[in-house]
Amino acid sequence: MGLKAQLEAIIYAAETPITTEHMVQLVKESAIAEGAPEEAEVKSRVRAALEELVADYSGQDHGIEIRQVAGGYRMSTKPEQHEMVRSFAKSLKPPVRLSLPALETLAVIAYKQPATVPEINEIRGVDSGGVIATLLDRKLITTAGRKQVIGRPILYKTTKEFLMRFGLKDVNELPSMEEFEKLVAESFQGELIPAEDAAHEEGADSSPAEEIAESAAQKE
Repeated sequence: MGLKAQLEAIIYAAETPITTEHMVQLVKESAIAEGAPEEAEVKSRVRAALEELVADYSGQDHGIEIRQVAGGYRMSTKPEQHEMVRSFAKSLKPPVRLSLPALETLAVIAYKQPATVPEINEIRGVDSGGVIATLLDRKLITTAGRKQVIGRPILYKTTKEFLMRFGLKDVNELPSMEEFEKLVAESFQGELIPAEDAAHEEGADSSPAEEIAESAAQKE
């Protein structure tokens, strides 16, 4: 990968303006491997590549630009595109807010799917009926028929909305449980329901979930 492409990726991924010095340290080894004899030469190449990037993004065929802000570089929407971005933001759905019990239940379903409520309860050690209803309402899970055992309990699986939320191609791309827990924390950071609301959700009667699931199953 060329130096300019590396810097572009770094600036895009940075949450705050990133300084030239920081970028030099990040690309120094690869730049030296490609022929830069010393750090001073790396700095020179980084500055030149940054100037090219700024010029590239200044063209009319780009809706974003690379700007120097607070001593560093960052990508931002061009002023003439602000109204379009504002309209887009208004069209977005409200963020999905979930409790920790709901996230735990979602993880169990994701890795065991299709799974029944009794199976989920056994793994979590608590009744999950209330949070199942929440996950159904958020369209993160859906029904997947009934298990062919006594009582024929409803099976649950994750949805396309779940894949989109976590940036997965399909469930085969699910990471390890430890990595998934980190992914969940990052994806829902700042969107967790307060503890008192979570307790109410956890203690909710399981019948709403069953009613929703029954309705969905009848439509299939």
